[in-house]
Amino acid sequence: MNVEETYDIVIVGAGHAGCEAALAAARLGHETIMFTVSMDSVALMPCNPNIGGSSKGHLVREIDALGGEMGKNIDKTYIQSKMLNVSKGPAVHSLRAQADKGEYTKQMRMTLQAEEHLTLRQAEVAALLVEDVEETKEDNESGARPAGKRVAGVVTASGAVYHAKAVVLCTGVYLKAMCIYGDTITYTGPNGLMAANLLSGSMTDAGIELRRFKTGTPPRIDGNTVDYSKMSEQKGDDHIQPFSFTNSEEDITRDQISCWLTYTSEETHRVINENIDRSPLFSGVIVGTGPRYCPSIEDKVRKFPDKNRHQLFLEPEGEYTSEMYLDGLSSSMPEDVQYKMVQSIPGLENAKIVRPAYAIEYDCISATSLKHSLEHKNVAGLFFAGQINGSSGYEEAGAQGLMAGINAARLLEEKEPVVLSRSDGYIGVLIDDLVTKETKEPYRMMTSRAEYRLLLRQDNADLRLTDIGHEIGLIDEERYDRFCRKRKLIESEIERVNNVAIGAAKKNQEFLTSHRSTPLGTGVSLSDIIRRPEFTYETVEELDPDRPDIAREFGDDITPGILREIKEQINITIKYQGYIDRQMKQVLHFQKMEKKKIPADIDYSDVRNLRIEARQKLEAVRPESIGQASRISGVSPADINMLMLYLKI
Repeated sequence: MNVEETYDIVIVGAGHAGCEAALAAARLGHETIMFTVSMDSVALMPCNPNIGGSSKGHLVREIDALGGEMGKNIDKTYIQSKMLNVSKGPAVHSLRAQADKGEYTKQMRMTLQAEEHLTLRQAEVAALLVEDVEETKEDNESGARPAGKRVAGVVTASGAVYHAKAVVLCTGVYLKAMCIYGDTITYTGPNGLMAANLLSGSMTDAGIELRRFKTGTPPRIDGNTVDYSKMSEQKGDDHIQPFSFTNSEEDITRDQISCWLTYTSEETHRVINENIDRSPLFSGVIVGTGPRYCPSIEDKVRKFPDKNRHQLFLEPEGEYTSEMYLDGLSSSMPEDVQYKMVQSIPGLENAKIVRPAYAIEYDCISATSLKHSLEHKNVAGLFFAGQINGSSGYEEAGAQGLMAGINAARLLEEKEPVVLSRSDGYIGVLIDDLVTKETKEPYRMMTSRAEYRLLLRQDNADLRLTDIGHEIGLIDEERYDRFCRKRKLIESEIERVNNVAIGAAKKNQEFLTSHRSTPLGTGVSLSDIIRRPEFTYETVEELDPDRPDIAREFGDDITPGILREIKEQINITIKYQGYIDRQMKQVLHFQKMEKKKIPADIDYSDVRNLRIEARQKLEAVRPESIGQASRISGVSPADINMLMLYLKI
């Protein structure tokens, strides 16, 4: 007799999306079960050994501000930390930390196992339980769903049945996974773990269309066989910026482990070009679409023949392993070619490969079949998060997992889903891009994708999103109280500084000239002085004798980290106030477009003068607002005008 159990929510997959989804659902009080093909794959980092990076660091801080776990976990397990793009403006500053892969997995698994209402289970989910839902008159009048399908649970490969009111699919790259290098093909998930070969058929039966994407990894090198004298050492920052707003630098500071910089050589490129016909990427063996912004080395060499070298980083995979990740050398070349490539690189002449590079193909969906809540449009209660949605990266997966877990819980609670807009955060940009724009390759978050990136800085993620996290129920009262005190101090101090008058007195003029700053011709506010490039909020303290003691006003539980954050926010807000105000005006226009709703039952064939392509795209995506419709590729401003005329808005 088969096992049969009932839960509120089922999470399929225990990668970064699955972990965030499961924790969110369980922390909101719902009995949740999370399935994984292997308990060793919980929060696995099968590719790069780091969290964060350009734009991705924004996502991790937003996850933390909403009450997610990724930021806390990397703060526990990092081995090197660095703030990227510090020579540029604060909008693109991004935190990046090298992780101890084994410790990251261990700590996340401990967190999951300690969570009340959460059960972990090793099993392959083979099928979805899907029910037909009939439409009734009462349903329509109450605003409930029309006729369609509804998920009712899952069935595992052993035949065990798990009933549930909501299911979140976070299958990563495991669906019909195929690992490839040269002529070697293994039908496994990453790192030789078992693939999930059964679920795809059940999804197809439920009317969910699948496609093939591809990603890849570089070889892992035995660090004991590396000549580091031929490479440039890359150290971490002296001062550590935590990912989690619950931590301070003093809480997590540790001795850091260096990374190393080297380059490909002309010999590397010769080896690649001479063996390009043996690459499955060019021979036709690989059919899945790969990521444009993380190409294989053979792709880079072919596309940029004028470049005689490419940058490579040798990154430690952990504190207690000699394995090194050769970032920048992703490949699917045969093993013998990989050895020739690696040993043509300065410092790696005698290097031994621990794990060869490989490409991995897998099934995923087009996220345009999803609502902004990440629930499927045609199967009620079925949510999707992570690489199954066509995205790439741990951080993108974690962000989607958090939102899918939250919205699965809210569906059970009969509450409106939480949907972040493009002006709320990078998470809003990520999800809107996925569900609105047809991604023809694995999607990667970048700062350039965010129109309002000066507002969506990684330093102010808590100010933007902690209220939402608290309202959802993932931010506890103690943390929320501390946050509110911090926000109040920032706002009151900015207001005070804007009203502090600085006259042209001799003392003030001497202060300015001593800092090589232009003397005053007339009185200005202290904030006007701070906006000068040679000054900051902290360096003008001499002009501000009535400055309050922020630490004392905050309270006894203030940390040096919180004090630095308060001063940083005051400084950035004052310096960039003009630009911030300009973007806020753009946001108001954006919000007006988002408020212009499109009826769910609109028949686009009735809209006159719509181009055929626009009609097809609008019908496929079924946008919820004029704003969303305007972002669909293939829908022009003229099409939007026709649509607005039809809707009389």
